[in-house]
Amino acid sequence: MGVSDVMSRIAQLQGQLAVTRKPATASGEQFAATLQSTMEGDRAEKAVSRAIGAAAVPVAVGARPANLVAATGLSGAVSGIPYADLFNAAGAKYGISPRLLAAVAKVESNYDQRAVSPAGAQGLMQIMPSTARGAGVDAFDPAQAVDGAARILKANLKEFGSLELALAAYNAGGGAVRKHGGIPPYAETQAYVPKVKAALAALGG
Repeated sequence: MGVSDVMSRIAQLQGQLAVTRKPATASGEQFAATLQSTMEGDRAEKAVSRAIGAAAVPVAVGARPANLVAATGLSGAVSGIPYADLFNAAGAKYGISPRLLAAVAKVESNYDQRAVSPAGAQGLMQIMPSTARGAGVDAFDPAQAVDGAARILKANLKEFGSLELALAAYNAGGGAVRKHGGIPPYAETQAYVPKVKAALAALGG
């Protein structure tokens, strides 16, 4: 083998070494770079997916905006007093404050379902017999009495547009409020309205 052949062989071997080493190194670097890019891309994609997913989560069925309760008048739940469940249920059913119902019951009968007034008003909510018949309730049945009182108070609030007049109508009758154009000048009714408002305040209403 001549010198030229030896030099040619050396050059050939160097070329082979360059081919075998450099591409391998380049391939390793490329693989690492690709892997890093993929991982970063994957993390970014997941982050975007999480963000999109969070934004797209629907409101749970039955969930209610915080202001909806106040907007519909279903505020003022009561607890720790007699018949709290009845007041809360009727308040939710008719859209008036359960605390108002509880305050009326406190002033009317002190939560006594068997109470009878000298004037003949009966039960927990002190409903007159004729009014109870008209409302289709048994005044001595607490659940029926609270339901009937809730309907009466709701109607009074709708007609007279104020708590004071609605309470006056509950005590003295709507006719008396309409006749006098306000709280009737009856000592009982004049005292009744502030008593209920005080009881309402005591309940947090």
